Amino acid sequence: MEPAQERAAEPVVAVVGAYRTFNAEAAPVRALRGASLTVWPGEFVAVTGPSGSGKSTLLNIIAGLERADGGSVVVAGQSLAELSETRLARLRRRHVGMVFQFFHLLESMTAADNVVLAARLAGLGRRAAVDRARELLDVLGLLERAEALPATLSGGQRQRLAIARALAGGPTLLLADEPTGALDSAGAAEVLDLFTRLHARGQTIVVVTHDAAVAAGAQRIVAMRDGQIEQPVPAEETG
Repeated sequence: MEPAQERAAEPVVAVVGAYRTFNAEAAPVRALRGASLTVWPGEFVAVTGPSGSGKSTLLNIIAGLERADGGSVVVAGQSLAELSETRLARLRRRHVGMVFQFFHLLESMTAADNVVLAARLAGLGRRAAVDRARELLDVLGLLERAEALPATLSGGQRQRLAIARALAGGPTLLLADEPTGALDSAGAAEVLDLFTRLHARGQTIVVVTHDAAVAAGAQRIVAMRDGQIEQPVPAEETG
C-alpha cells in the first residue's frame, strides 16, 4: 500500500471499465473487456500477460493513439473522450512520452538532433531544446555520441536515445511498449537500469513487457488476460 498522502494526489492515469473492439474478417476481436487501471504520480508499473491479452491496446488508449469504445480514460486530469483530435495531440505533446520496441528514430538525423526535434515539437524554443537534448544525452550516457547517426549506435544505445527523445518535453507520463523486445541481454539490462534511475528521479512510468527482469524491476506489476486486468501483484512478491 502506498502512503496515504500519495494516494490523496490525483492519479496520472485512471482507466475505468475500458472496452475496445476491432473489426476483423472472421469475427470481432474484443481487445479490452472492461479493463481498469490507476497509476499514481511517481509509480513504475509493469503490465504483463500473454500475447493478445490487450496490453498494447491498453497502452495505446492511455496514450490517446486509439479511442476506447466504452468506459472512461483520464490522463493528467483530462478525460480523453472529451478531447478533439487537436487537443488530444496537444495533451500527448505535453504529458505523454512514448517508447516503442523498434525505436522509430530518424535515421538521417544525429542523436542530438533526434532529441532536439522532439523538444521543439513539445514547444521548447531552439536554445532550450538544444540544452534539454544535451542534458538528457548526458544523463543517459550518450553525450559522447551526440553527433552520431542512429545506425552507428548499439541496440541499447538506440533504445536509450529513443527514451531521451520521449523525455524531451518533460512528460508527466512515460509509456513503453516492449522496450527490450528487440535488444540482447546487455542492451535490455541498460534499459532496465535506465528505467530504475528515472523512477528514482520521480518519473511516472508504465511499461508493457514480456521480459521478467523488466517486470521484476517495477514498483508494481499488473497482469492482463482476455482484455482484463487481473489482481495487481506487488513487485517484491515476484522475486
